[in-house]
Amino acid sequence: MKGSRRSFYAATLSLAVIATMWVLMSAPAPLRAQPLYSDWSPPINLGAVVNSSANDSGPTLSKDRLSLYFGSNRSGSLGGTDLWVSLRNSVDAEWGPPINLGVVVNSTADETSPNISRDGHWLFFMSRRPGSQANAAGIVGFDIWMSYREHVHDDFDWQLPVNVTPVNSPSFDQSPFFFENEETGIRQLFFTRTTPVTGNDIFVSNQLPDGTFAPPTLVTELNSAVADAGSSIRFDGLEVFFFSRRSGAGTVGLSDLWTATRESVLDPWSTPTSLGAVVNSADLDFDPFIAPDRETLYFASTRVGGVGGQDLWVTSRTKDKHKP
Repeated sequence: MKGSRRSFYAATLSLAVIATMWVLMSAPAPLRAQPLYSDWSPPINLGAVVNSSANDSGPTLSKDRLSLYFGSNRSGSLGGTDLWVSLRNSVDAEWGPPINLGVVVNSTADETSPNISRDGHWLFFMSRRPGSQANAAGIVGFDIWMSYREHVHDDFDWQLPVNVTPVNSPSFDQSPFFFENEETGIRQLFFTRTTPVTGNDIFVSNQLPDGTFAPPTLVTELNSAVADAGSSIRFDGLEVFFFSRRSGAGTVGLSDLWTATRESVLDPWSTPTSLGAVVNSADLDFDPFIAPDRETLYFASTRVGGVGGQDLWVTSRTKDKHKP
């Protein structure tokens, strides 16, 4: 009897363990633990093929990581700053010479800080082109614009941009990032607005079922008493990168790259932390973009070792199997 009872308890315990493992494995992604990564590597300049002697900033990648979009005021631009794209044949290949996106997307004004939706159909960017709002003094600020393309592998199929009117204001609205969570269906436009007290704050607007956008609200957890801007969100929605002039542990420059996490897309962000001295420099580090592989972070910087005034740099990390 004692042996049978012991076998019964052992079998029950085994079933309980299996059931628990099944629940954990079957849980939706937002309930799972954050993936663990190694530290970020020392940044590498993208080189003279991509960067120029002018200012290059605002990098963003397509989902397949074969198209690199950014803003530049290099020679050949139609306006002060234009949108450019550099292409490669595989994720292991070198980036090719940048190509101007042309007169449909670019204007004689400024266009910069592009961002491509995860489905590849929408391009968001900031611009001062005709149709952008002016303030009470008549000064035209940056507005957020968007362009559609039918063919997601054609980098020159972008249609005439339209103003994202519900999001924009007479102030400067800039650095758009379109987040679409494939599991929850949540679609949000994160962006930066120039505000009178802090200089810049991060806002978010929910996309409505009809495709329009709701009035934006502050992302309280990411903002501070000084300028915070340029948010980029990992595709699962659990990690965000941005740049800030705030002080704190790990800050080293005029503006540094920061990050925060959350347990699910419905939770608030954690207290932001600096990426530290390995990634940040004593100069300006800004416009981060977390690539679709979750292990590569592109950004702009004025640090020593660049080709021009502002250059594109990249740092990487790997999934760390040794962390507890």
